[in-house]
Amino acid sequence: MKKRLQIEQVTKYYGAEAIITKALDSISFEVGDGEFIAIMGASGSGKSTLLNCIATIDRISAGNILLDGEQISNKKERELADYRRDKLGFIFQEYNLLDTLTVEENITLPLNLQGVSLKETEKRLIDITDKLGIHEQLKKFPMALSGGQRQRVACARALITNPSIILADEPTGALDSANSKKLMETLLFMNEQLHSTILMVTHDALVGSFAKRVLFLKDGKIWNELFRGNQSQRAMHEDILATMALLGGEGHVS
Repeated sequence: MKKRLQIEQVTKYYGAEAIITKALDSISFEVGDGEFIAIMGASGSGKSTLLNCIATIDRISAGNILLDGEQISNKKERELADYRRDKLGFIFQEYNLLDTLTVEENITLPLNLQGVSLKETEKRLIDITDKLGIHEQLKKFPMALSGGQRQRVACARALITNPSIILADEPTGALDSANSKKLMETLLFMNEQLHSTILMVTHDALVGSFAKRVLFLKDGKIWNELFRGNQSQRAMHEDILATMALLGGEGHVS
């Protein structure tokens, strides 16, 4: 399996002088092409910091991060902006859609920033929105959509640039249980049918059970790892709950 993302001995400190916090402590793991991985752990375990470092929102203090074999840890700010635009797809808890733009304009905005032609933009838009079942919403504004619909729009926006990896930060955090399930089915479709590589942070055991592999963080280190393999989602859910109980995390029995 091709290595999509490589995290090598990554350490992240916050603070200065007498008050220094080690948020990440020499973390190493790899994400293969087409994998769907969840990162879980209690509040303060380092899971959001890790995602922010991969997204280059935060700079790492030591170690290396490579995407498609390219070192990103030492890039300049202008290079990082291009990296985020061209290589990453983002799905946020609060959707991060622009209310003054239509659904169509929100989805195609990354392509406009890349300078993609109108013909190619239209082709990708139709393809992605048909697959995600939101083609009929294109002329609407985000405020006219339900939370679940808005998150599917966010998924389409993340997909449309054909990113190397999609980073999802608590993607179901603003959704009720029914829409959370629908969104996770969408992410699973993106992974299995569209071959998207997904790295997702979540505190919810049920959400985590949709992933094929789960990394558990504690005190900035990888504490445990679960592989779904051939077991059912229900069995994976139970394994995650048991692991979270040992870890001392929330887990959410949902």
